[in-house]
Amino acid sequence: MTHSADRIARYTAEGWWSGDTIDKLLMTHVAARPDDLAIVDPLDKADGPVKRLTWGQLGAEVSRVAGALHARGVGPGDVVAVQLPNGVELAVSFLAIIRLGATVTPFPVQYREYELAQLLPLSGARLLITGRESRAPAGTPTLSWPMDASGPAAPERQADPAERVTICWTSGTEATPKGVPRCHYDWLAVEAVCTAAPALTAADVILNPFPMVNMAGIGGVFLPWLRVGALLVQHHPFDLPTYLTQIAEENVTYTLAPPALLTMLLNRQVELPASLTRIGSGSAPLPPPMVRGWQERHGISIINFFGSNEGICLLSDPARMPDPEIRARFFPRPAVPVRTKLVTPDGEEITAPGVPGELRLSGPTVFAGYLPGTATTDPFDEDGYLRTGDLFEIAGEHGQYLRYVDRAKDIIIRGGMNIAPAELEALLAGHPSIAEVAVAGYPDNVLGEKVCAVVVPKGEISLESVVAFLRDKGIASYKLPERLELVDALPRNPVGKILKRELKL
Repeated sequence: MTHSADRIARYTAEGWWSGDTIDKLLMTHVAARPDDLAIVDPLDKADGPVKRLTWGQLGAEVSRVAGALHARGVGPGDVVAVQLPNGVELAVSFLAIIRLGATVTPFPVQYREYELAQLLPLSGARLLITGRESRAPAGTPTLSWPMDASGPAAPERQADPAERVTICWTSGTEATPKGVPRCHYDWLAVEAVCTAAPALTAADVILNPFPMVNMAGIGGVFLPWLRVGALLVQHHPFDLPTYLTQIAEENVTYTLAPPALLTMLLNRQVELPASLTRIGSGSAPLPPPMVRGWQERHGISIINFFGSNEGICLLSDPARMPDPEIRARFFPRPAVPVRTKLVTPDGEEITAPGVPGELRLSGPTVFAGYLPGTATTDPFDEDGYLRTGDLFEIAGEHGQYLRYVDRAKDIIIRGGMNIAPAELEALLAGHPSIAEVAVAGYPDNVLGEKVCAVVVPKGEISLESVVAFLRDKGIASYKLPERLELVDALPRNPVGKILKRELKL
């Protein structure tokens, strides 16, 4: 899917899209500041030595790997899958693939044979870049780090900002994830918002604990880092002691964290270095006492983000919303360049405050459409607005805010990773001791949510047997239920739909 010529002309004329490309951002810093430190590996990196690269070294490594990929036949329009933890190798792989005019499709390191067997064919990937161990189905062409990249350099080329650079994957009400293609234009529009909110500069040190597989890791951290030329400190897998150590040792100034983790750290009165001045959070409503507590106790402003792979990009920052209570509860109601409307289930537009409706929006951050063959419905309405599936209402004395009401999409967000209950429910329906099952999230102090399977049994069953059954299917471990509830019947509405809000978790 690509943007129309009319759309490109409109947002270019209005100044929201430019001739910038991701590789151009990289090479600007390589040329101007080759000796400045650019990127640092996770402190507890498991696969190989910890690397600390300057911009000059990063540029050389990207060129080296681009040459290796070119030697494998990768060129413009090809798709290359990547399954690596946050680290120097992941950043280099991203940048090398994009330099060639190819498309990156990143997969979480937790994905196993089940997910990869689904998504590799859907993506059309001709190659999978992995670490020392690959979980790909037999016969998948792979290229592993550490990478032998001897050979000629890749040919120089002029990138088109409209060319596709990524295919990310989103989970929702459908069991199979949907492919979300993005180009330089719309990714850098997202970047502009995520760079401006914390007012990032080259002097910042950014700690990234979110996997670089979706909006948070790519749009919220990776691309803002490339824009301003800050120092990027990678973190993966999430480990709280290591995370806090990195903040202290690297003098981190900005990071992202789930709301539940921020609440826990506040309650434990954990002391943080003076270098840390702001934190981005989201994926769930922010408790106002938590946002106020961080500001009053630590002098740290929490920026409230609400985003999605498809292009929702709302935020409340301290410059526009200095009151922490307001910043936690509301988002400014945008007018330009993002246009929004709220719609009732009957399709009527809502103009009065306090009436919940589906958020629909259009603007330069919104993608062009799902990868063909991965979605069953059109994500856009008759006016070209993205149907988000998220419920908001108009709020504020002058109707100047949007207030999040509920997540209409039936997903569980565990540590920033989206889990589709429909996928697990479809698999568990084949368990010999399960008559009916509903999968839902329950609160967790660190990860935000964990997975619970609510089961009407027809035989002996335990959490261990449920987990073992799913492991045999080869699914990613982060999707596995960590709680099992047995019930006589699932709550349903008059037409038979399971009422997950009435599940007692």
